Amino acid sequence: MTDPQTMLRHLFGVAVQRALPLHNTAAHLPLPPKGRTLVLGAGKAGGAMAQAVEALWPQDAPLSGLVVTRYGHTPPRPTGLPERIEVVEASHPVPDAAGLQAAERILQLTQGLTADDLVLCLISGGGSSLLTLPAEGISLELKQDINRQLLACGANIAEMNCLRKHLSRIKGGRLAAACAPARVVTLTISDVPGDDPSIIASGPTVPDASTCADALAILQRYAITVPDSVLQALQSGVWETPKPGSPVFAGHSVHMIATPQQSLEAAAAAARAQGLNAYILSDEIEGESREVAKVHAALARAAAKGLGPFTKPCVILSGGETTVTIKPQPAGTPRGRGGRAGEFCMGLAEALQGQSGVWALAADTDGIDGIEDNAGAQVAPDTLARAVALGHKVADHLQRNDAYGFFEPLGDLVITGPTHTNVNDFRAILVV
Repeated sequence: MTDPQTMLRHLFGVAVQRALPLHNTAAHLPLPPKGRTLVLGAGKAGGAMAQAVEALWPQDAPLSGLVVTRYGHTPPRPTGLPERIEVVEASHPVPDAAGLQAAERILQLTQGLTADDLVLCLISGGGSSLLTLPAEGISLELKQDINRQLLACGANIAEMNCLRKHLSRIKGGRLAAACAPARVVTLTISDVPGDDPSIIASGPTVPDASTCADALAILQRYAITVPDSVLQALQSGVWETPKPGSPVFAGHSVHMIATPQQSLEAAAAAARAQGLNAYILSDEIEGESREVAKVHAALARAAAKGLGPFTKPCVILSGGETTVTIKPQPAGTPRGRGGRAGEFCMGLAEALQGQSGVWALAADTDGIDGIEDNAGAQVAPDTLARAVALGHKVADHLQRNDAYGFFEPLGDLVITGPTHTNVNDFRAILVV
């Protein structure tokens, strides 16, 4: 076996490769329609999904459209591939004016569609922020403020996107309604636990079973501050979304082209090919990152001691979407930097306490952990000792949610750049 950290990087690379759009799109493309084909989309994988469609769609069939992705996430255009779908970039995770303009243009493009036309929607994680079109009476600034509060409060992705759907003119099935009478085919890459298409990018093209009352409860549960006008609109139900069974979805279809489970299975197969036992805990793990880390650490320590359900040498894999609740800090405290994966790794290192024979990697498969330039971080048996030698205590960094500041001096950040896909958290623990 290669050295542990190289092995973990290899498994992460395999997981990402399995989720790339070009490898997964062809089997799900419909035939060209009698009329024209309009491509609309949003998400961190949007640029790569658009290029996959351009490469696979018949050259003599009409194809046009607009897709929005995150800044810096448009892949280089392959040589000789003509551009038929416009790709624009906007901000994530907090929306900006570019995302607002893109969403307005996407909605405008649906005007004049006929029953002979096809709308191909390319949806991936991150689309909730990138496809921002606030409900009547909500300004972009207010939407940005609500987003920031959601990101800091510890709400899970389903809760965040329930609220986002009910404060939008394009999410929660409203984009599909705008496409009538054209047929809508949605190709989606899942970044959510359970692969529910109504949660991915806040489900712009699929029915929404959640309600204004649900959104109101989330505001109250996490003490999200909003103007009275927003509370009144949710209480009245005026911002209700199209529901399952609505005729606006008749004849539409949704295809899941890449999922977290597929990527975990690919990584497990790669581990077994290297002579390791491989165990997938789940692709749906949620919860506070540092608490999830404690459970993973307990399983790894047991395996290292020859106890528990896992037989070493082995890799323990998991996916899903954990959360980080930002802790209030005393005035003058340096701002913590980092995301879910880094927070997990700090919690794991603290819980492992230098356990011999255990290495780990946690990273976001889109290549960006939170808003920093790293995908995640790695943990080794000597992580805590090396940190202490540099004057860093993991407990201090956990207190201020500063994973980047903890792992950067150690040289243990995982930096890949944008991967052009997104099947969410990837965690691998190697026990030898």
